[in-house]
Amino acid sequence: MTDIIITINPGSATIKLGVFACESGQARPLGRATVDEVAGTLRLQIGQSRSEHDLPSGAPASTMLNQALARLADRLPIRTPGAIAQRVVHGGDQFAGPAIIDHSVLAQIETLIPLAPLHQPKSVALIRIARELYPDVTQIACFDTSFHRTQPDLVRRYAIPRALFDAGVKRFGFHGLSYQFIARELERRRPELARGRVVVAHLGAGASLCALDGGVSRDTSMGFSTLDGVPMATRCGAIDPGVLLHLMNVRGMSTEALEDMLYHRSGLLGLSGVSGDARVLVRSEAPAAGEALDIFAFRVAREAAALAATLGGIDALVFTGGIGEHQPEIRARICARLRWLGVTIDAQLNSANAPDIALSGARVAVLIISADEEKAMAEECSAFLASA
Repeated sequence: MTDIIITINPGSATIKLGVFACESGQARPLGRATVDEVAGTLRLQIGQSRSEHDLPSGAPASTMLNQALARLADRLPIRTPGAIAQRVVHGGDQFAGPAIIDHSVLAQIETLIPLAPLHQPKSVALIRIARELYPDVTQIACFDTSFHRTQPDLVRRYAIPRALFDAGVKRFGFHGLSYQFIARELERRRPELARGRVVVAHLGAGASLCALDGGVSRDTSMGFSTLDGVPMATRCGAIDPGVLLHLMNVRGMSTEALEDMLYHRSGLLGLSGVSGDARVLVRSEAPAAGEALDIFAFRVAREAAALAATLGGIDALVFTGGIGEHQPEIRARICARLRWLGVTIDAQLNSANAPDIALSGARVAVLIISADEEKAMAEECSAFLASA
């Protein structure tokens, strides 16, 4: 039996939709759509055909999603999908895997909004919109945090009073759907590497790294919230908590202003004063733009080395995400700092964004793999429904 599954994947500034035919645990893409909420555009891909459409300026998410689904439905058999898979960034301790979204599950998702204020409110809104559009279709929540539940308490605990860990103050990790896809794709392409020690760098507007041991998450750079780890487009990454106390107690910054700065005015944007978009910074001649990229590469390399320490070594480094897949200059800067660890790359292969960019004979494989979170969601949803 073939199920048609719609996937809804909200990002910071986009909503990605996928339509998949799922059979025997495998998801075959039928069509995709990307809603750019900033530009007000809709990009469609049906097979090899691609098109772009303008959306009403300033239209609410409900209108954008409705139009995107309507255009997909005109060309694909999704008027009565078997299920809708919703990406939800934060599942906390409540969810160790996918869950059917009923009133109770939605309420629990809402309680986690303070931990992921950029993404969680949008997920809640999209769940409600999809419920209005398809009231009789089952919705499944796929959580980014679930993949990291295999990490030991040694990794998940902060050095704060133990009672807080039991109350939910711990390292959760994110981008789990991306890492889940990479683990499966490695098993398909390079099974010998999939069984080994792999550090995956998911580098985009949001960025994190993950340590995989035999395809299982053992450590990751993000912790309690999506602010942690390496600097991102507009998010700060790891920061001394004393800085935050200073800004509040000495400089009188309110919690609202502090939250806005950490989520929206820091990272590459804050470092460069030019842009949070790495593509813009690579082209910029401003000294601060180059310094921002140097800091980014330095912090990513440092996290990669730390994760290699967790694993007791490294057999492969995998780049994914918008920066990881398409920015050879930034990859080169990162790999140059990891040469001591056995990471050496071929300049020509790197410039061409080749799938395998390691120098011939290098001790550590260096791969570029395009993550497909929507496919991971569709397959997780299909397997969950089959087991249920």
